[in-house]
Amino acid sequence: MQSQLHITSGDLAGAKLIQSGIPGEVFVWHDILYDGPRNPGWPTPETLSARADFLDMATGGGLGRHKILETLHRQYHKLETTPDDAEVVLWFDACLFDQAMLAHLLTCLNIRKLNNITLICIDAYPDIVPYHGLGQLPPEHLASVYPERQPVRREQFEYAQCVDRALAVREIATLRELAGNPQAPLPWLPTALLRWLKEQPDDAAGLGLLERLTLDAIRSGRRTPADIFVTVAANDTPPQYWGDITLWAKINGLATRVPSLVTITGPTPLLPQWDCQGKLDAFRVFPTE
Repeated sequence: MQSQLHITSGDLAGAKLIQSGIPGEVFVWHDILYDGPRNPGWPTPETLSARADFLDMATGGGLGRHKILETLHRQYHKLETTPDDAEVVLWFDACLFDQAMLAHLLTCLNIRKLNNITLICIDAYPDIVPYHGLGQLPPEHLASVYPERQPVRREQFEYAQCVDRALAVREIATLRELAGNPQAPLPWLPTALLRWLKEQPDDAAGLGLLERLTLDAIRSGRRTPADIFVTVAANDTPPQYWGDITLWAKINGLATRVPSLVTITGPTPLLPQWDCQGKLDAFRVFPTE
């Protein structure tokens, strides 16, 4: 019987895929592939080391560099050791986080010369508004969309490689061109790349879109991290590519800028980004006068 490997981007979606009864192994990929140092395509050992440093910093040191590096090596080892005749089913959302990961994985799977790659990408679902991603679907709904997976075509592999390279080396002109393609072989990527472009520092204040939304929420009177999160999520456009760890990092970045744009009060100078449930109630965030 042909083996199947299901790859997705979120622990919640991965857990629900396991519960869905769909045959095969479920593997959750962890990385922030729209940001940080890396080379295009399959990473070099030097790239993995640099990414471990970056991810350790981006998550506020909550996971630890050694654990992150182990995870990165384990992920690429999984691709290296996947049987040649296995079906690899990619489950991804339409957001920037997932689409950058999708482009990278398709590039790596093509390098590995695995031929039986199928894709499920859902950008909307009936009665779920706002819809952000697969993690919102119950296991039985995931099972119901499984038969709709589509084989990845040659032009999709080639397009993914172009996107992966442009993101890796931050080719702004190329990314603008890719974002403006209404006939893209992977139709969710142009909108995701447009969001990436909006996250680049603007000329006025050196802030990206998520930072501006966060600062607006704080200036409007939101003081607790939870209230800031709810307000920013309500004012952002789905699909939401960011989670709480990313948002706390943005708040911390606004506080550590020179000059700072916000002031954090609480048990520590900055918000904890990892394993912080129940700890954030003691923090307040104020706009800097």
